[in-house]
This record gives sequence, structure tokens and C-alpha cells, in this order.
Amino acid sequence: MMKFLIRVASTLLAVRSTWLVALVTFLWLSATTWTRPLLLPDEGRYVGVAWNMLAGHELLVPLLDGLPFFHKPPLFYWITAFALDVFGANSWAARFSSVVTATLMAALCFWFFKTYVGRRVAAVATIILVSSPFLFGAAQYANLDMTVAGMIAATVIFGASAVLRLENGQSYRWMLLLAYAVAGLGFLAKGLIGIVLPGGIIFFWLVGRRRFDSLRRLFWPPAVAAFLVVSLPWMVWMQWRYSGFFDYYIVYQHFQRFLDSGFNNPHPFWFYVPVLVGLTLPWSIHLWRLASRTFWSEERLSSINGLMLSWLLVVLIFFSIPSSKLVGYVLPALPPLAYFIALPFVHRFGASAQAGSQVPDEGVERARVLRTFALYLAISLGICVVAVVALVVAPQPSTKGLALKMRVAYTPADRVVMLDRIRYDLGFYLRTATPSVVVSNWNDPTVKTSDSWRKELYDAAQFDPATAASLLVNPQDVLPLLCAAGNTTVWLVGGSGSHEEYSFLANVAPYASSGKLRAWRFPGGVQPAICAEKPKTDLK
Repeated sequence: MMKFLIRVASTLLAVRSTWLVALVTFLWLSATTWTRPLLLPDEGRYVGVAWNMLAGHELLVPLLDGLPFFHKPPLFYWITAFALDVFGANSWAARFSSVVTATLMAALCFWFFKTYVGRRVAAVATIILVSSPFLFGAAQYANLDMTVAGMIAATVIFGASAVLRLENGQSYRWMLLLAYAVAGLGFLAKGLIGIVLPGGIIFFWLVGRRRFDSLRRLFWPPAVAAFLVVSLPWMVWMQWRYSGFFDYYIVYQHFQRFLDSGFNNPHPFWFYVPVLVGLTLPWSIHLWRLASRTFWSEERLSSINGLMLSWLLVVLIFFSIPSSKLVGYVLPALPPLAYFIALPFVHRFGASAQAGSQVPDEGVERARVLRTFALYLAISLGICVVAVVALVVAPQPSTKGLALKMRVAYTPADRVVMLDRIRYDLGFYLRTATPSVVVSNWNDPTVKTSDSWRKELYDAAQFDPATAASLLVNPQDVLPLLCAAGNTTVWLVGGSGSHEEYSFLANVAPYASSGKLRAWRFPGGVQPAICAEKPKTDLK
């Protein structure tokens, strides 16, 4: 077994083609994305928005249950809608954006390290990056974090390449143009951090090296124009259509949410350090070896080491400032972390870090390190596979099972009413473009302040009050809505205890059930018996 692992590791270490790295990475990351339903709430929410846009033929405005949803920019939704359109409405396509941007990150890291450090460092760092449980998990998860991390990594790599080409007397402006254009995509992936983070990384790297002239020459007007051409049209168009867009999207979502302490997921300042170390095990065990002066004294690597250090620290510090912290935010720190973990391995292999260097064919130390590397690779890949199997064997809550049963009788003309909670992924699994009615106490003043699904819909409703009036209803309005449906078939979707909250359901058998979810079907043209009764007043 060990001989096989060593052979696999040796083969991977010998890879020279960036395109081959991209292909292998894409196949590895996408091979299991189809095996499980979308996880709630994030995957259901973001894929649901993309599905709403595609099915509703509205590809410019992100739509959450038919309402304008400006919590996040549109790049993830565009990529996902494209994948759903080309590959069909399935989990593999739903996670395509995360897979393809993780692949982009890995391929560009390999190219950059191969070009400016050496093929051996490039191979080791990329293997560590791609096999890391953190990257693997992020690439398997359909939310915005991996997409923005890929855009940030690409911007840093193209920007740093422009600087290095400039300092080597080579043509650099085409690379700079590319960096700014990709920064524009980063802006469309997660807003201002798409330019702030890469810009901060490059800025502190150059200031630390006292390359002020290089810094000045990065502000090339055509490159800045490329950023504006990519990033501004969508935002200008949204402001033209929705007058409050700029204040909500820029002022509130970017600055207030970054500095406010009233949002979910508060964690201490040091939160991301154990996150990075823990989610990159077993590779991160070797970080202690960086305490050796060997890796910091080599003059030839000082520039790249400085870049990687700036990259790692800027990401860590930036995301550690706000009290609200999510694990996926720190994904852009993975490339420099993989680089620093790779250096001790390459040094112990006994290979020079110069481009095109070869690992010696013989040597006891090299053989021992190769066995260690192969073992760590096997453990890392094993963790990834076990995690996928665990999710398949013990699936998380999803509306998929209920939706598949509903689809037997559901038609696009039917109306779905969700009781007391939005089921983000229900429209995706029903394959419907029709928004659902969502029932909650919308008169509750805490709706405006709580960081919850109700706040998302409340905010969206401010941009389209007319549509929201028909979609967001209070509990006491459910029975009148049902009785006034006429020829329209109505589905009530709720939990196993919904019959206690809505007493008129007590004697009505659910059409379908899955786990704790229930669906009651009231056919169109058939007046429910409950409508002939005196209306109840015990609805909460």
C-alpha cells in the first residue's frame, strides 16, 4: 500500500503542465458534488436565488422568492444560473461555481509558483492546497465564499506577476490590465473586498520592500478603467432601477455590517488561527518548521516570501476585525498557507527551489520524506472522502424528499404557501419559477433588526413593495387566502407541528411528508370544507 501511495505522490510531484493541474483539480473537486442535497440554509438560499433568476428570466436582479435580494453581488448567481441552464437543475451544477473557482485558484497558484519560485515548490504547494480538507469542503459547498476567494487569489497573482515583470524589465501592463479586470469580477463576487483585500496585500508587500515606484506605476489609467468597466455597469443599472440600492448595498451591507457587532456568529479576534490550522490538518502540523532561519534567509526567495506573508496576514487581520466571523471568510489565506507548508517539504526533499530543479533519484532522507508526504496526502484525501460519505449516510435536513413527492401532483399554476419559515430550496427541487407565499408575523418590530431569514425577506420587500404585499402574509390571513383561491390549487408547506399552530389543519391529512416537513394539498375548484366553518381566531 505504501509503495502505491509513494508512486501516486511521485507522479503528482512530477506534473509540469498548468492545464493538467487544472483538469485533475476539477475532476477531484467535482467528482462527489452530486451525492447529496443542498445544505440549509446557505446552499439552499444562494442556489435558490440563482434558480429564481434563471427560471424567472431575470438574470440581472438577484431574486429571493421573487423579491430583489441585494445582500450579495451577482457573480456567483450568474455562474450558477449558467451551470443550471447548461447541466440541468442538479446538485453538481449547483456547486459548479465553487468547484471552478477553487480550480482557478489551484491552477494559478501552480503557475505562479512554477514561474517565480520553482516547479517543485509549485507542485508541493498545489498538492497541499488541493488536498486540504478546508479547500475541498469549500469547493463542495455552494455559497459565495469560494467564488470570492478564487477571484481574490487571481487578482493577487496577476497583480504580483505584473510587479515582478516590471522589476525584471519585462512587459507588464497586459498583466496589470488582467489583474484589474479580475478585481472587477471580485467586486461582483463579494463587493469592495474584491479590490480592498488584493490591493492591501500588494500595497503592504511593496511598502515592506520599499518599492514605491512600483506601487505608483500600478495605478495605470487603462487598468483602472478596466476595473470600472467590469464592476460598475451592474451597480449603476441597479441604482437606476431601485433608488435605494446604493445606500443599502454599499453603505449598509459593506460598512455597517463589517463594523456592527449585532449580527450572528460573533467570535473572538483569534478565531481564524485555529480554524486555519485545524482545517488544513494533517499538513499544518509542519508549520512549526518555519521557525528555522533557513526559509527566511534565502535572498532569492525574499520577494515571494514577503508577498506570501503579506497575503496571509492581511486576510487574517482584515477578517478578524469584525465580531461576526464565518469560517469560509478566511479561504483567501489558503494559497500562502500552502506555500509556507510546502517550503519545509521541498527543503527536506533536498531539491533546490530553482525553476526546473529535479529531486535526486537516490537518498535515504529523500525516500523518508517522500513516504511522509505520501502518508500525509493519503490522510488528507481520506478526511475529504470520509466527510462526503458522512454527509451521504447521514444527510442534513432538506426539502428535496418532500419536493419529489409533491412533484407527482404539482403544476406550475399551483400556489405554494410556506408556513412560518422560508424553505429556500423548495422552488429549486420543485423546478418552479413561481414565488411562494411566506407566512410569518410580519408586523413584529423585531423583523427589522434581527439577523434572520425574515430580515432578508423584509429588506427585499422594500425594493418591491407591490410584489411583497402578495407574498408576505400574516398567520391570520392564511385561511382567507386558502378559501379565496378559486380554481388555483394551493399547497401549504410546514412542519410536523403546523396543525397545532393552524387549527384548521387538524383534521386534514397531509398529501406528503418527509422528515419533519409536511405538505397539505387543496385542489383548485374544490371549496375546502373548512371554508364553510366559522373562522377560527386561535391562529398565532
